[in-house]
Amino acid sequence: MARLLVLALTLCGVFTLAAFTDTFVESLSFASYFSDHMVLQKSPESAVLWGYGREGRLVTVSLSGPVHQKTSPATVTGGVWQVTLEPVEAGGPYSVTASVQGSVLALTLTDVLFGDVWLCGGQSNMAFKTDQIFNASEELALAQTYPHVRPFMASLKMSNTELIDLIQVQLPWTVPTAGSVAEFSAVCWLFGRYMHDILKYPVGLVESCWGGTPVEAWSSARALEKCGLQQSTDGTSSRKKNAWERNSVLWNSMIHPLLKMTIKGAIWYQGESNSMYHQDEYKCSFPAMVDDWRTAFHEGSGGQTASDFPFGFVQLSTFQKGSTGDAFPNIRWHQTADMGYVPNPLMPRTFMAVAMDLPDETSPFGTIHPRYKRDVAHRLTLGARAVAYNEKNVHFQGPFPKEILSSGRHVNITYDQTVSVTRSINAFEVCCSGIQAPCGPQSLWVPAPVKHAGGLLPAPPFLSECCPGNQNHTL
Repeated sequence: MARLLVLALTLCGVFTLAAFTDTFVESLSFASYFSDHMVLQKSPESAVLWGYGREGRLVTVSLSGPVHQKTSPATVTGGVWQVTLEPVEAGGPYSVTASVQGSVLALTLTDVLFGDVWLCGGQSNMAFKTDQIFNASEELALAQTYPHVRPFMASLKMSNTELIDLIQVQLPWTVPTAGSVAEFSAVCWLFGRYMHDILKYPVGLVESCWGGTPVEAWSSARALEKCGLQQSTDGTSSRKKNAWERNSVLWNSMIHPLLKMTIKGAIWYQGESNSMYHQDEYKCSFPAMVDDWRTAFHEGSGGQTASDFPFGFVQLSTFQKGSTGDAFPNIRWHQTADMGYVPNPLMPRTFMAVAMDLPDETSPFGTIHPRYKRDVAHRLTLGARAVAYNEKNVHFQGPFPKEILSSGRHVNITYDQTVSVTRSINAFEVCCSGIQAPCGPQSLWVPAPVKHAGGLLPAPPFLSECCPGNQNHTL
């Protein structure tokens, strides 16, 4: 009797070990940026889910919550499985379960919402934390009242080759708290919070940015080649010594891994690092990056992310007020592909937050890092409402000249909006003094404190050759 008992126990142990071994070999996981509390892109687009598994196995994903659905089995190929859900309307919460056909192995993610997913990229002004802005304590106290605005943050990692997944996650998808929002991008968080106030449904925010980085680091080799920059930074350049400033190293590790993600759009705050590096090329490199991201996200998501997804950006704020340097003025102009406004034929479906009127001379983080992020985010929200959501009668652009008439010593500028001009002897400076601008020997940057008459939005910078002989200038 005792021998039979020992035999039974031994056989039980064998079966247990076999089951454990089969489960271990089976293996199943989601990609790094899928987790509890995540936001997936709502209809009319479809969310793409993917992960890793045992070669040749069939993986099925099921959705349970306000609606139920189950995908067709996807075969694990090259160690990766991928499925596309049917479109899901905004809302939740849902549970998302991935399971291996013919196995008990399954993984479930909970508290999943569907809404609009926005990518937030750039350098230090995008990375600028919420606990660093003006009225930070007030903002952080509000965080817990926005449970459907969910932040996610990629870790700062580099790669010399294109990766399919993030190397590391800094902040997994989370329900916002004062603590998590404090460390999150202020512009990104505020943009998402303001958009939620308008949309009334979930918003997912993906922060992927790194301070002190040029646009070249965030651009693919394809984009750089369009502007003749593919060989410009080899790591030995005296101008760009840091590894994270090299061509494509952040595209490879912090953008390319996200391409399968279905997104609504992106916002961007960058340009400072290009004010002294490939400054003139920025008029090509920035629009080229935008175009390339659009193509790459569209293809990576199997056509779910729009090929012309809306792209918003911040035109650089004032740095070293009173400086006669032309670096920042030139970059501001190049941010619009040298057209002065967006959207434009070279940059369709883009929107811009002008920030020249938001200097912060006493910023403890340096004057290059103004704390007026609420204003910036509000202006981006206006642009998104008009461009991304096609909302009518949204005033999202500052005044821009539509006609310039010069006669003798007088120049009459007609704006496309009623304007308020700050009276100053330096309000406008024409032709032959001032700071040289990048459109020929007769073009000069000058201070021009002009705002919409309501005081809401500032006029962006513009160029026009108004020297003798040029009598009529229509922009």
